[in-house]
Amino acid sequence: MSSLALAARDSTTMLRRNLLHARRYPSLTLNLLLTPVMLLLLFVYVFGDVMSAGIGGGGADRAAYIAYIVPGLLLMTVGSTVVGTAVSVSNDMTEGIIARFRTMAIHRGSVLVGHVVGSVLQSVLSVVLVGAVAVAIGFRSADASAVEWLAAFGLLVLFATALTWVAVGMGLISPNAEAAGNNALPMILLPLLSSAFIPVETMPGWFRPIAEYQPFTPAIETLRGLLLGSEIGHNGWLAVAWSLGLVALGYVWATSKFGQDPR
Repeated sequence: MSSLALAARDSTTMLRRNLLHARRYPSLTLNLLLTPVMLLLLFVYVFGDVMSAGIGGGGADRAAYIAYIVPGLLLMTVGSTVVGTAVSVSNDMTEGIIARFRTMAIHRGSVLVGHVVGSVLQSVLSVVLVGAVAVAIGFRSADASAVEWLAAFGLLVLFATALTWVAVGMGLISPNAEAAGNNALPMILLPLLSSAFIPVETMPGWFRPIAEYQPFTPAIETLRGLLLGSEIGHNGWLAVAWSLGLVALGYVWATSKFGQDPR
């Protein structure tokens, strides 16, 4: 077999291993998935009327606010899911299995590829589940064309890949699973400081740069434009640039740390 075929075979094996772990121990994924679902229900049914009136400058419109916050919560779901990846990678590094893998005739990078592909698949599944809850409570995207839906799916996969590589790096530098979960908390906190719940222009001037100059806001605005037909502007290329930059950064960081001696 060629080296590429061996890498693909070993990566597939590692992917199957990670998916089996996720199936046997679903509590972490479910706990992380509950965060965006609970925020969706909280902001729609508790704060929905007030928030929609404040954003629109008129009467309360809960349906409009559901449409507004769903794109942000879909990306927050991705951020929540990859926290579990950081924890899983840290467990592998500290429990000795990586040391055993290093003694076996397997492709060295397949361990990381298995984690990344498995995490992206879990992120997509989590987004589908949160999206289903959103549709059940009233979210609609009737104006989006098939091309826009495809572009939205591609953005979600690209963004999930970017955050996953960064989460893998966080897991590799963490001394234990608890530290890995803490290190990956920005994946959940940054969406809260973005345009997920209110427009950036309504924020105080001193706080606005925090929301503007981070990866989640352009990704949210791009996804919102694709699904709801709002203006995308420069956010499209910013979202892609952030995603590709984080993929490159996370890949270099993770592979360099993985190449060092195991803990």
